[in-house]
Amino acid sequence: MTLVPLPAFADNYIWMLHDGTHAIVVDPGDAQPVFDALAREALQLAAILVTHHHPDHTGGVAALHAATGATVFGPARERIPEPFTPLAQGDVADALGLRFEVIDIPGHTAGHIAFFLPAGASTGAPLLFCGDTLFSGGCGRLFEGTPAQMLASLDALAALPDDARVCCGHEYTLANLRFALAVEPDNVELTPYIAQCEALRARGQPTLPSSLATERRINPFLRSREATVLRAVCAHAGLPADAQEPDVFAALRQWKNDFR
Repeated sequence: MTLVPLPAFADNYIWMLHDGTHAIVVDPGDAQPVFDALAREALQLAAILVTHHHPDHTGGVAALHAATGATVFGPARERIPEPFTPLAQGDVADALGLRFEVIDIPGHTAGHIAFFLPAGASTGAPLLFCGDTLFSGGCGRLFEGTPAQMLASLDALAALPDDARVCCGHEYTLANLRFALAVEPDNVELTPYIAQCEALRARGQPTLPSSLATERRINPFLRSREATVLRAVCAHAGLPADAQEPDVFAALRQWKNDFR
């Protein structure tokens, strides 16, 4: 199995997984990059996985389904282009002999889901398609969920194996890492990771996928309980040192919203 990020719009990635004959795509906000890749690689589209309802993740679904008949899997609690198979926590999506485990991760949207593929002989290290919930160095904005929901969702993703490859929906890494460095200027893991990501972007390559092990070391939104992050957030937001975890997370997210 080959994993390919297909750039779309200004900074989206549509993830494609293929075996040389058939393909799966994740969050096709635009059909054309997928049609181009299918033609270039002489592939047939077998399935479409959708993590949440935002148009930049669903805009190409209808055209791709109409042209290929690919099975569409999406979140049960969100409006996804019909027809689709609705999925929620504990369900699985079967495609190309692979079983993707579904995890509910509300916060960015109310019914957001992730697709997790455990390690396998044909796929290698685990794959996590997490849409706009977890980014490298960051997390999604809270458009429909609460800080407590997003914190719980990130906890669920952080509990997955260290070597899980984080396949998120946007190339936001460098901007996220500038914020991470402002929050934790003494985090020795950040400087080499920033240099690595800058080198990739300078060559026109994606910074993704990241790994969960890396994200636990550098991502402030997975580290909001760490003493260094806690102190920085409380100082920035004027919170007491014993502030509740969701309040700290909310202040961290607001700090990022306002960060320039």
